[in-house]
Amino acid sequence: MKHDPRGFAAAQAYKKDEAADRIRRFLPMVKRLAWHVHGSGRAGMEMEDLIQAGLVALTECSQRHSGPTEDGFAAYAKLRVRGAMVDLVRRSTPLSRSATERRRALREKTALLSTELGRPPSEAELAAAMGLTERELADQRSADEPLRFEHIDDAYSDSNSAFADDRPDSFAMLADAEMRSAVTAAIADLPERLQMVIQLYFVEELNLAEIAEVLGVSIPRIHQLKAQALEKLKAALGDGYEVL
Repeated sequence: MKHDPRGFAAAQAYKKDEAADRIRRFLPMVKRLAWHVHGSGRAGMEMEDLIQAGLVALTECSQRHSGPTEDGFAAYAKLRVRGAMVDLVRRSTPLSRSATERRRALREKTALLSTELGRPPSEAELAAAMGLTERELADQRSADEPLRFEHIDDAYSDSNSAFADDRPDSFAMLADAEMRSAVTAAIADLPERLQMVIQLYFVEELNLAEIAEVLGVSIPRIHQLKAQALEKLKAALGDGYEVL
């Protein structure tokens, strides 16, 4: 049975018109939410940016929501639109809310003391008025300093340890893998009793007395076996490896 593609195209067009109509009807809600978020005291945030973020979220809601009731869509859209605006504010604000409040309190206290003293207050006077020591005030200023973002090409320096990579380079990783392989092969060539001593001492981290008890021999004998195993490993690995 063949289907008429014109019917599908008409349904798609109707769906697009319905979504566009919803966007137009809920545009006032987006603007109200933008004003509400803008009035929350976040400096530097433009109303147009909030409205744009809200419109993007509203468009996505209109395209995805297939609920039969308008009330259901309104609740869903309001939640998503406000969430998009709050996310934009958080991404655009370099300071946390608590840091912003501390900076505001410090500005207000500085202005009050300047009025009372007729001059800018000293750090000691300001710290005393804030109920802090001078060191605590300095630490608070440093912690509440806004973040500054710079282009990586301007900030990067080969001599700056902050950009150092603590991961081993490819050569070190290859050398380590080769060393492990050589040591494993050398240990595998040892007699079984010497392998056991190496295993218990270096892997299980038992002391000589504990190894002697496990193998049922004396401590001096374990000491001899350990020395013998290490000598054989040194001979097998050669001068390029350091064996304890």
